[in-house]
Amino acid sequence: MNLVFLIIEFLDELIFGATDAAWPLIRSDLHLSYVQIGLILSLPGIIGNLVEPLLGILGDVWRRRILILGGGIFFALACLLTAASRTYGLLLFSFIVFNPASGAFVTLSQATLIDSDPTRREHNMARWTFAGSVGVVAGPLLLSGLAFLGLGWRGVFFALAGITVIVLVFAWQRVPGTHRDRSALPRPSEVWAGIRNALSALRSWAVVRWLVLLEFSDLMLDVLYGFLALYFVDVGHLSAAQAALAVAAWTGLGLVGDFLLIPLLERVRGLSYLRISVVLELILFPAFLLVPWLWTKLVLVGLLGLFNSGWYAILKGNLYSAMPGQSGTVMTLNDIAGLFGKLLPFGIGLVAQYFGLRAAMWLLLLGPIALLIGLPRRIIPISETLEEA
Repeated sequence: MNLVFLIIEFLDELIFGATDAAWPLIRSDLHLSYVQIGLILSLPGIIGNLVEPLLGILGDVWRRRILILGGGIFFALACLLTAASRTYGLLLFSFIVFNPASGAFVTLSQATLIDSDPTRREHNMARWTFAGSVGVVAGPLLLSGLAFLGLGWRGVFFALAGITVIVLVFAWQRVPGTHRDRSALPRPSEVWAGIRNALSALRSWAVVRWLVLLEFSDLMLDVLYGFLALYFVDVGHLSAAQAALAVAAWTGLGLVGDFLLIPLLERVRGLSYLRISVVLELILFPAFLLVPWLWTKLVLVGLLGLFNSGWYAILKGNLYSAMPGQSGTVMTLNDIAGLFGKLLPFGIGLVAQYFGLRAAMWLLLLGPIALLIGLPRRIIPISETLEEA
């Protein structure tokens, strides 16, 4: 059963990896500005984060299987819309469809995986992250391969839509139902109880801490990834195909790090490793921005991908531990916090538009700085977290 959830995460990150590597091609084809790219990286996420909290609550109180499979259908349709986009408006709309579809299809799959073994949340998150990292690495390679064959970025998204249909058929056979799947419609009283439970969880500092740190950590994860190909094209003066391979260096060493994290968490506390990696990122990222030599930048960007491995898995695992038995509600709270986080790419796009991308990239340092300040100095027992909540 768990394999199907890991395949779904692989597919999601395959699309993510191909999309971010394709931005130079998409920008050239549709004549986009930095502000338009920043908006398309922010607005769909904001809209998704307004819709997905309800999906998370329904995932705890109603038919999670139907939500996952229904999300998969819209996931495939969003890929087709992206491939067919001839205008900025249609491209933006396809991303707006994709976000809540991914919330239902992918995030609820993650929650179900975590529920399968509550004693190994960090470890299962590490496996989940590794599956995603394989997808992230494969995405730019898929783009480069199909571009070499002359299919372009549109051909990539048509292919991804077809792959999604295959995965959806596999998921239809393997995703189990639960005891909550008996009622045809969700009961309003259960939904309101789930909403009240989510809001009450925000009174817990342990929960809020992990939500805030997750959003700031994303500056050195997805946000950096979203601008990395553009950075190598506009600042490093590489071609779009060369930039895709440079991004693959970042994701490739990130994949190695995610693989090594799985056995590492059997021997080392996740937070202990996280503190060390944050300090290393604070050293490596300024060096990456300052060195003038391209090959040195490539080495440093690979090391950045290696040492930010595990950030998402460890932080998200601790968030799940702060709310045991409420994995759908974790998704809800994460989406609420994401309303702030999704503004970050747009802000960076604005700074890049008026001050240049080279200057805007320095804002990403806020991520490791926030982690350095906000990580707890001791491990908080789950029992303590429950009392606080």
